Formats: sequence, structure tokens, C-alpha cells
Amino acid sequence: MKVVFFGTPEFAVPTLEKLLHHPKFEVLAVITQPDKRRGRGNELIPSPIKTIATAYNLPVWQPQRVKKDAETLSRLRATGADVFVVVAYGQILSPEILDMPKLGCINVHGSILPKYRGAAPIQWCLYNGEKETGITTMLMDAGMDTGAILLQATTNIGLMDNAQDVAQKLAVMGADLLVETLLKLECGEIQPIAQQDSEASYAPLIKKEDYVLDWSKSAIQLHNQIRGFYPHCVTFFRNQPLKISASAPLGSACWQQLPPDIQKMAQKLPDLSMPAGKVGEVVSIAKGMGAIVQTGEGLLLLREVQLPGKRPLGGWDFVNGARISVGEVFESS
Repeated sequence: MKVVFFGTPEFAVPTLEKLLHHPKFEVLAVITQPDKRRGRGNELIPSPIKTIATAYNLPVWQPQRVKKDAETLSRLRATGADVFVVVAYGQILSPEILDMPKLGCINVHGSILPKYRGAAPIQWCLYNGEKETGITTMLMDAGMDTGAILLQATTNIGLMDNAQDVAQKLAVMGADLLVETLLKLECGEIQPIAQQDSEASYAPLIKKEDYVLDWSKSAIQLHNQIRGFYPHCVTFFRNQPLKISASAPLGSACWQQLPPDIQKMAQKLPDLSMPAGKVGEVVSIAKGMGAIVQTGEGLLLLREVQLPGKRPLGGWDFVNGARISVGEVFESS
């Protein structure tokens, strides 16, 4: 089966590699986003997909706007591909492109559609505290993740999983499900199923303001925000921004899902259901772990933080290095 692959980030890499190593598929070319300038040196950095494609000497096309780029459209049409595979490419495909391959355009999406259509399904799934997610392969149409469902696979989400953990798991699942989808589709063993729009939810692009922690929220809401938008959530401490990249909500509702060392530590604390201080206040220091902060409902252990221009620090190293004391307050702005 002749394949043209569209993809950009690390999430798409396992699927491309799976296709490259499978005897039933021939990857003709790769379409990925243009190189971006990053880092202090402002160097042009290729996407993870371009790096893989280049290593395999595949043709790589990087149009600024694929549906408006006449040269890329001509190249795509000339490939005579059986299928276009799209995994987190980052651009909308036009009806003209969708109609080119014989079997259509197949998308690998990181949610159980029709839930979490859109650009950031994994992040918003965690933000909302979902306990299950999965992968959907879909026959693309002109809408935003509205095409007919081909196959789905599900997996559980642990309380301490963050967006990176879940993305890595789903990326591998997606690669396996895509291969199964293509093989069954070619043999006519899949009947596409239309999505129920009434059951749809959306996962839009994440905005800068989504990263700001509001300490009047509950501990579980803050924890879900921190792990969902990992590692970008920010608070303000001693009049400067501070990223919080790992936490643990302390309370009976989460008890059985916490790591054993945190369970053991929390047993020594006073009644966790009773407010111990004002919102955002450090109410206790857990030896060997970090600061415990009062939220709008419940307590939150800060397990990993990052000061501006510095490397991430474990919660206990932060307490010691900054000499954190009970009574200090984290602010939302």
C-alpha cells in the first residue's frame, strides 16, 4: 500500500516508524510543518517527523499552507498514493487533498471520538479529570475531527499520569491501531461509523491564561490542570513566576491512587478535610517531599517546580534551596 504521511510532533513518530518497518506499506513522502526557530541561539529546528524522514532518505515537503501551495498539491496528486495518513500534522486539509488518495485520508486522533475533538485532546482530557482515554482512527472529512470512525482502542488514566505520560502511551497505541485500520480497510473489513455530533466535546488550542493556577480551585482541579498542561502551569511566589510541573492532591477521595510514600506521609497530617490556612498558603512542609499548600478545597503537595531560567527542582530541593516556611503564600498573579 502506497502511503503519504502527514505529521509533525513526537506523538506522530511511532506511527511513521511502524509504517516504515512494515512490509505491507511503502511511504512515498512526508509532509510536515516548516522548521521553527527555538532556543537561545534561535536556530531552525526540524520537527521530530522531519528528523525521522530525513534519516530514511524520504522526500520531505514543508509548505507554509498546504492547501494553498500549488507545488505541494501537484506533488501529492502525482504520487498516486493509496492513502494519506495524518497524525498531529497541525494544518487543515482541503477537500481537494482529502479526495486525492484512493482509500481516503486516515487520521489518528488522541481521544475516544466524538469526545475531545480538536487540537489538544490529551491535555483537556486530563484537565477534566477523565479516567479513560484512547485512540480513534477516522476517515477524514472537511470538518474538525468529524469524520466517520474506523477503529478505537481505550486505556485507563492514572491519577499521577501527566500529558506526556499519556501521549507516549497513546502514540504507541495509535501506531498499532493505524496499521490494523489500513489492513482491514484495504480488505473491506471495516464499516465506517458516523459520529454522533450530540455527544461531541471540544479540546481547543491551549492559551497562555490556561496555564495560570487559581488557588481558590480545589486540590484535585489544580492537580488535573498541572498534569494536563504539563509542564507549563504557573503561579507567583515572592513576586516572581514559578512553574509547577508535578503535584499530588491530598485527601480521602484520592487516597488509594496516591503513591505509597505519599500515602504514608499524609497519614501523619491533621484532618485533611479541614482548612488549615488561607487559599494559596503553605500550611505544612513534608520532609523529603515538599511544601503542602491550602487550596479552595483540600491540600496540594508540590512535587516539582521550576524557577525562571533554572532547571526543574524536586519539591524538597525547592523547600531547602528557597528556605520555604509555613505561612508563605502562592498567588495567582
